[in-house]
Amino acid sequence: MYKLIAIDLDGTLLDDNKDIPKENLILIHELIDKGYEVVIATGRRYWSAKRLVKDIDRSLIILANNGNIVRDTLEDKIIIKKYLDAEDFRILIKEGRRRGLHPIVHVDNYEEGYDIIIEMEKENQGYNNYISPDETRYRQIEDYLELEDHKILAVIYAGNRRELESFHLDINERHPNRYNSHVMENIQVAEALLEVMNPLGCKWLSLLEYAREKGISPREIITIGDDNNDAQMIKNAGCGIAMKNASKQVKAVADIITEKDNNQSGVAFELKRVLKL
Repeated sequence: MYKLIAIDLDGTLLDDNKDIPKENLILIHELIDKGYEVVIATGRRYWSAKRLVKDIDRSLIILANNGNIVRDTLEDKIIIKKYLDAEDFRILIKEGRRRGLHPIVHVDNYEEGYDIIIEMEKENQGYNNYISPDETRYRQIEDYLELEDHKILAVIYAGNRRELESFHLDINERHPNRYNSHVMENIQVAEALLEVMNPLGCKWLSLLEYAREKGISPREIITIGDDNNDAQMIKNAGCGIAMKNASKQVKAVADIITEKDNNQSGVAFELKRVLKL
C-alpha cells in the first residue's frame, strides 16, 4: 500500500502556464483528505514553490532546491537543510569563471526576504533570462568569493546545453564526491540548466530521510516527475512515474509513463489509476 506521494512542479503538477489544472488540484485535496502524505519535490526555491501551490488549501511539505531545503508550509519550519561547503563553493565559482560562466546562487535566507544572490544586474544576458524582470527577492553583491554568509543551497548555471554538460562532467571528474549536479533540459527559461549542490542534496535522499521519520518505506512511495533531477527518485521509489512530456533519461528509469502530459492533468489521470480512485 502506498503512503507517500512526491510530485514535481514544473512540467508535472503545473501546466505550461505555471497553474495547477483543476483536475490535479481536486485530486491533491482528495489525497490529503484520505490520509496520504503529499510532498512537493521541486528544483525551485521554497518561496517560489509555496507561491505556486497556494491554491492547495492544505498544509504541505515542500522539498525545495532539489531537497536541499525542506519546509512545512504551515509555519515555514525547516525540516531538512543541506548547504554547500564554503570551500567547495569557492572552487566551483573559480572553475566556472575560467569557462566564462555566470551563476545564480540560491541561498537559505527566506526569513531575510531574499533567496537569490547575483553579481551582475539581473537583466544581464549572462544569466540567459533565468531571472524574471519583476524579481524582488534577490541580493546583489560584487564578488561571490567575498561572500560571508554560506547558507548556499544551489549554484545554477543557465545557457548552452553542450557547454553546461561539459562543465558538469569536468567538475565531477576533477573534484569527485564534492558535488551533486545534473543538467536540466526539459525547461523553458533557457536551453539548459546546470544545478550544483551539496553531494547529499537531491530529491530522493531528502525524500527518503523525511519518509523514514514518518515510518514510511521506499516501497510505499510514489514519485512523479519529468526532468533529469527527478530521475533518482523515480528510479528508487516503490512506483516511479514519468510524465508523457518527460526527458528520455527519466522515462528510461520509470515504472510507468503517463498517457497524458502536464497540460492534460497527467498527474491526476495516472494517480487515479495507480491508486484505484
